[in-house]
Amino acid sequence: MLETILTDGLTPEEENARLRAVVLALMDRSERAQSSGRPMGQLSHVVALEQQIRTRTRDLAETLDRLRVANARLSQAERDAVNARNNLADALEAMGEGFAMFDATDTLTMWNSRFCADLPDVRRRIGPGLSFRDYVRIVSDSPALNLPDMQARQRWVAQRMDSHRKRDVNFIVPLVEDHWLQVSEQRMASGGTAVTQTDVTGMVRNERIEHAKLLDEQAQMVRATLDHIDQGVMIFDAKARLAGWNRRLRELFSPPVDLLATGTPFTALLNNLMRRRQLGRGNIRAALTDWVNGPPFRPPLTLEIVQDEGSVLELTAQAMPDRGFVMSFTDMTKERRAIAEMHRLNETLEARVRARTVELESARDEAERANATKSRFVASASHDLLQPLNAAKLFLASLSAMDQQPAQARLTERITSAFGSVEQILGALLDISKFDIGAARAKPETLALAPLLDRLREEFTPVAQARGLQLRVMPCRAHVTSDQIYLKRILQNLLSNAIRYTDRGRVTLGVRRRGGVLRIEVWDTGPGIPEDKQTDIFKEFTRLDPTGSDGGMGLGLAIVEQACALLHHPLTLRSVLGRGTMFSVTVPKVSAPADDPTARPAPEPRGALDDLLVLVVENDADVRSAMMGVLEDWGASPIEATTLSEAQTQIAELGVPPDVILADYQLDGGETGLALIGALRAQYGPLPAVLITANHSPDLITQAEDSGILLLTKPLGLRRLRRLLQQVPLYARDGDGAGAQPAARGDHSYWLRDPAHED
Repeated sequence: MLETILTDGLTPEEENARLRAVVLALMDRSERAQSSGRPMGQLSHVVALEQQIRTRTRDLAETLDRLRVANARLSQAERDAVNARNNLADALEAMGEGFAMFDATDTLTMWNSRFCADLPDVRRRIGPGLSFRDYVRIVSDSPALNLPDMQARQRWVAQRMDSHRKRDVNFIVPLVEDHWLQVSEQRMASGGTAVTQTDVTGMVRNERIEHAKLLDEQAQMVRATLDHIDQGVMIFDAKARLAGWNRRLRELFSPPVDLLATGTPFTALLNNLMRRRQLGRGNIRAALTDWVNGPPFRPPLTLEIVQDEGSVLELTAQAMPDRGFVMSFTDMTKERRAIAEMHRLNETLEARVRARTVELESARDEAERANATKSRFVASASHDLLQPLNAAKLFLASLSAMDQQPAQARLTERITSAFGSVEQILGALLDISKFDIGAARAKPETLALAPLLDRLREEFTPVAQARGLQLRVMPCRAHVTSDQIYLKRILQNLLSNAIRYTDRGRVTLGVRRRGGVLRIEVWDTGPGIPEDKQTDIFKEFTRLDPTGSDGGMGLGLAIVEQACALLHHPLTLRSVLGRGTMFSVTVPKVSAPADDPTARPAPEPRGALDDLLVLVVENDADVRSAMMGVLEDWGASPIEATTLSEAQTQIAELGVPPDVILADYQLDGGETGLALIGALRAQYGPLPAVLITANHSPDLITQAEDSGILLLTKPLGLRRLRRLLQQVPLYARDGDGAGAQPAARGDHSYWLRDPAHED
């Protein structure tokens, strides 16, 4: 009950008054109780009431004690708060900067005497409850703020309120009389804002002084630089008055001392130089005057001045942003004399070269005439000798049909064989002579391969069986475009060569389809051809085994190569020592004629470059973009890279290696296209590759050839590049993984060679 009577927050006087009322009420109740006629009951009631009064009095005393302790603590807290506030005020006053604090509602709650001390009119209007917006407005209206007009002050208010939204901001406020105030705002955890004002006038003025010193030092450095360059320099201001010059200018023109002074007009200097003929003759004066009087942003002017004594000067005039301009004079006398001497030497050298060229052309013409005479003689003699040889063969045939003694029969057989060899040699010489004198003419036509293959099977099966070999001719019903006579001669020479150099095993003639072309291949199981001999075997009168009795004269492959070149049929050689050799001839495939009963409908051949995946590695963005466009126009599918890592990433993303690589030799970071191709081949196999470079070094050419890489020099011949890319589908790798081997230099297939896959 005592808790309901005593309430927190009452003063001791109010508590005592309330207790007195309670005592009076109790005494009144006791008196009314005594008025009843029961004394004993009243006495016991009085005793109980006295006991309650004692208990209530004790509780009241304890409560009063607690109240006195709480009052004492509250008084101490109030004294501490006052002391803390006084200490904070003293600390703020001790600050050398102006300070103010706005609460979370942007209302001013505390500030020191230095706050807005540099703005006296604002200082007088600072007081409790001032909002931050009103504070900014008052400051913007102050005449102490160095702003030019009302619009500038309005913009300053907008910028100030915008920066107030930031958590931490610092800015400089310009004041009149060259004073500067730095204002810093810091958002507090309670949401309020602490504003600090610092006078930075001394700092700004010191910075100006240092900047002026720096400009002076830069001016001295510029002066020293001008005095040490090889050009004479004059600097003019926006009014065409001399502002600077260097020592080299005095050496070139030796002008009067009074003219080389700051402020001398350009016209005065020009008149002096022209009068002393230091600027040569001609319209130099008009050209310079028109340029100086031209628009502010005029283009540079360059003139060549030839002085009377023969010296050559190059004048360059350049406008500056401040409407001034600079003129420089470079002595080009030595360079011009060197160029003139070089021209004289070039003319002398060209005359000698022309004379030597005439001599060489005369010698070449004489050699060509002698070679043509020899070739015509061989052709004529071979043709004339074939007639009596044919007659002799008829006589030998008649003689063989007669009854002869065994010795005579053996002799007749040997004579027939000897005449056959002579006939073959004369026929080969006749073919070679036709190629030499340019008399060979091809007549391309559509022909079926099946009859040609049947004739070759019938012709060479007995020859192969005589040597214990198996000859397999795979059937083919396709049609091609070629010269029937030369194509047959090519295949005859290849089969004859294969049978001649194969001791055991088999010889196979077959046809493979490669897109829109056919590849006719001749395989053997002979000893193979060493790599260093694979080019020599196409030379005339070259044999790998000159001691062999049936090795021929070494003309067959020479005829094959020249006939393939005449027909534009690419020739390929692939050989592995101890395993055999493969020659192939690629011919264009065509549809069967309409009147051919064996013709079958066939799908249109795919374009030579359609969907050909080409990896272009080029570090120059413009060249790479142009190459990608050309390849896309040709129907290829190019991908681009600048380094080996990018190329590997591109291939990994596609999941398949490219059909061919076009790589620039010089790449970024010291990489080379040669090394890049080698790395990709080591990872993905013998990929066809072309190395493109402006380097004509013989060593680089040798390295590319040794690596089986075609080297094309810049500027790139697009017709040749396209012709080479068209060969890629024709020389795709076979299932055995062997790389293509060159037939000879000059054959389009040579560049697809990969020595790493020849075993």
